[in-house]
Amino acid sequence: MGTEIHQQWEYKTLEPPKGLTKRETVDPTDELNRLGAEGWELAETISYDGGGTKLLLFKRPVSHE
Repeated sequence: MGTEIHQQWEYKTLEPPKGLTKRETVDPTDELNRLGAEGWELAETISYDGGGTKLLLFKRPVSHE
């Protein structure tokens, strides 16, 4: 039997930027586009119990170059 290769992932988190009042979220499009260009894919959002997004979780395949 051949050796089975499993995909390996690396992860990164990003806290959505806050506006002046620290309550509203600022549009993170530029940062998301930068991360996408680096191969990161948004995998999940992690929210507060009371609502609102606390973290954005990204993943990308580990490069074995």
